[in-house]
Amino acid sequence: MAACNLAAASEASAQAQVPVAKSQDPSEMAPEIKIHRPFFSKRLRGYLPARDGTQLRYSVLLPKGKGPFPVIVNYSGYDPGSIGGKAYMNDNTAMSVNLDRTLVEAGYAVLGLQARGTGCSEGQFEFLARSYGEDGYDAIEWIAKQPWSNGAVGMANWSWAGMSQIATAAERPPHLKAIAPGMVLGDARLDSWAPGGVPAPGFVDGWWDYLHSRWDAAKESAKAENDQRCLSQIAQNYESAEKNRVPAILIRHPLRDDYIEIRHLAARTKNISVPVFNMEAFQDEAVIARQGYFQETLNPDQLWYLQTNGGHDLYVATRFRKQLVAFFDHFVKGIDNGFEQTPHVQVWLESTFTGPADAIFENLSPGFTFQSQRFPMAVQPVSLALNAGGTLVANGKGQGAADGFDYPVRGPAVDHEFGKDSWGPMDPAWRKGSLAYTTAPLSDDMVAYGPASADLWVVSTGADADVQVTITEVRPDGQEMYVQRGWLRLSDRLQDETKSTALRPWPVDRPEKMLALVPGQPTLGRIEVQKFGHAFRKGSRLRLWIDTPSQFGGNLFAPYSVPTRIQVLHDADHPSRLLIGTVSAKDLPAQRPACGTVHHQPCRADPLASNGGQN
Repeated sequence: MAACNLAAASEASAQAQVPVAKSQDPSEMAPEIKIHRPFFSKRLRGYLPARDGTQLRYSVLLPKGKGPFPVIVNYSGYDPGSIGGKAYMNDNTAMSVNLDRTLVEAGYAVLGLQARGTGCSEGQFEFLARSYGEDGYDAIEWIAKQPWSNGAVGMANWSWAGMSQIATAAERPPHLKAIAPGMVLGDARLDSWAPGGVPAPGFVDGWWDYLHSRWDAAKESAKAENDQRCLSQIAQNYESAEKNRVPAILIRHPLRDDYIEIRHLAARTKNISVPVFNMEAFQDEAVIARQGYFQETLNPDQLWYLQTNGGHDLYVATRFRKQLVAFFDHFVKGIDNGFEQTPHVQVWLESTFTGPADAIFENLSPGFTFQSQRFPMAVQPVSLALNAGGTLVANGKGQGAADGFDYPVRGPAVDHEFGKDSWGPMDPAWRKGSLAYTTAPLSDDMVAYGPASADLWVVSTGADADVQVTITEVRPDGQEMYVQRGWLRLSDRLQDETKSTALRPWPVDRPEKMLALVPGQPTLGRIEVQKFGHAFRKGSRLRLWIDTPSQFGGNLFAPYSVPTRIQVLHDADHPSRLLIGTVSAKDLPAQRPACGTVHHQPCRADPLASNGGQN
């Protein structure tokens, strides 16, 4: 699920009834393909056996020197089994050639492993099946025995190649020393397929096309090498994978049944015993920022956690890469470089891009950072009560008659254009189809951090509805800046009390626990706002929008379609509120970042400005 797949997802999204624009300016599109010179001393390719005899394709790039070498594994169903081939050297690959180059030059052998039933590998494709981690275990132990390996193995990369790491590490292969997963689906259903229980099929439709493009890249390399075995297997996989393509899975399993629960990787990450360096992007357009909260299942003494504003492919940022190499040097090579003194939680905010466009994701530069020596970071909750007149009152109580909106009038899309951070247009009926609640100008700086909870008492005229909430910053210059979103299918509102907190709702999300709304009866829906970090400076206002799910990034939602009228209550008996966590703002730079510079947090003119900030 790397950068290019969002283009495919946007293609699919364009067929849906949501305004979707496309960038036309070449400067806003992906950089031109680069031709890489060989940076490895030798490339080996072949097949390694899984425990059931399935042959998995690998390609390994060896560094200069005599060896044997420590090994870093890139494992997914994209094109890792073909790294070092023609397409890869032309920068046509899912992950990062420059990251591999850095690792090879640091003395690591980099091995790409192709998941079963994908690319050149044998077997039946089944996304995130239990065999995925078991195959990873078998591969790690096979790698450790090879003459070019010194037996110390780590795993790197993000997205699908990050999911492979937590799936593999949960199986505890003895020779695995450390993993560094980024931007993963810890719980495929709530992290991607149905955040908050709201179906989001737009991404997976486009993703399947992107996956085929990665196999096309493997085919290009195989043709150049006259690798007939690989070409034959790719042709077979194109056919055999169709029965388990993700859109087909979601048609057969629309709710969380046992088949879907197997894809809940975070349910097994408590078994991970090796050090973990995890990266997460708050406005991740591909897998959102949830990651199944797998970090909470790990030993905090062995977890290092870097969070940043921005999108899915920021794992390639060179600022992160320096720390990544130091992490592997310490835990895979065994070098006493002091990495263990690195703060266990680092948060980068107001991150922007600097430097040449052809290395845009690599040139991420945070505006400021804060950190904690221990996970989780402590926060101070702030309660904002929904109130009459579209206001939010800090640490107060709401009052006044309920406010209503027509459902389903979709909210505007955000970050939906490939290569461009943007807000989509407002629906012509947006004033009747949404509500907004806004604070007074803040008297002090406030840095929000972590997940948040929009606890809304609602009354509906229908049996079900899907709700989207959006947090924004309304700046003194009249611009409104995107911060974060959350979603909830109201029939999926029952909370898992063992996992929910005041700041983080967690739906039970089992079909037998779902409840239809009773028309006219007040119902509490706790909506999880995805993890975020954002600095609200003195003079800005915080706003909460409530409307119908639309699109964020590649995530195109398919909300419950029956029209209804939804009332949001905020009286003494039904105290609707937004509860957010905050951290110290003592080191916050005084200057606001310019609109349009903060990655994946676009600005727009305040649509409520003509109404004094009320809708």
